[in-house]
Amino acid sequence: MDLLHLLGREPDERLLGKDLQQLPASVGRPPEELPESPARRRVVRMGATMTGVTLVGGLALGIIEVITDGSAVWFLILALGVILAITHWGWVHVAELAGNRIETSRTASTVERRRRWLGGIEPYPRWEVSTSAAEDGSITILTVCHRPVSRSEGTYTFAREEVGREVHSAEEPAASVAERAELLRRRAAADTQRERERYEAARDAYEAALLARGDEQERLAALRAASEALSEGINTNLRDPPLIE
Repeated sequence: MDLLHLLGREPDERLLGKDLQQLPASVGRPPEELPESPARRRVVRMGATMTGVTLVGGLALGIIEVITDGSAVWFLILALGVILAITHWGWVHVAELAGNRIETSRTASTVERRRRWLGGIEPYPRWEVSTSAAEDGSITILTVCHRPVSRSEGTYTFAREEVGREVHSAEEPAASVAERAELLRRRAAADTQRERERYEAARDAYEAALLARGDEQERLAALRAASEALSEGINTNLRDPPLIE
């Protein structure tokens, strides 16, 4: 996707979950979510206990006394028992709400750290090279590109794309394979750095020109400034000598 279309977008929160594997290893991984606290489990168990007590005890109290006595007083007690039985759902809700409040308070800082981590990921392509060994002794050098793509209105995610695969037999000198892998890694790093510089130049020009967010004329002016910055970055790279293999 053209970098201009990614300016002003935010990383999609699904990158913290099911899209996490689309991210390059170089960005790291978000802070881990905390497991459910023992305090929440105790509150929920207490609510379940209160549910059983009010349901069984409330109805039994009224029914038994009505059967054994039959007076108007015990009909009132039966009504009270029915009310107590009805409130057992209330205990469930109270326990759940209390447990959720405990959990929200406990994990608030972790949630904020995860969002800050996500907000620090910028939408430019990243290339990475990895190696793996097969049972026959051959070595595979894999080059992958993680490209930013729009996800929904105002957000973006990444798409993982294999762009190169080399299989080197066990007969090849280890030094030659290592040299080839290192060359590909340096090339991947150079490509990533180039795209990062292009994006940062466009982003800076966009933010400098965007004086009033939401104003269409200002937004178009900002995009023109970003486009000019990208063009200049491309021309600069064309003037630089390529990485020689």
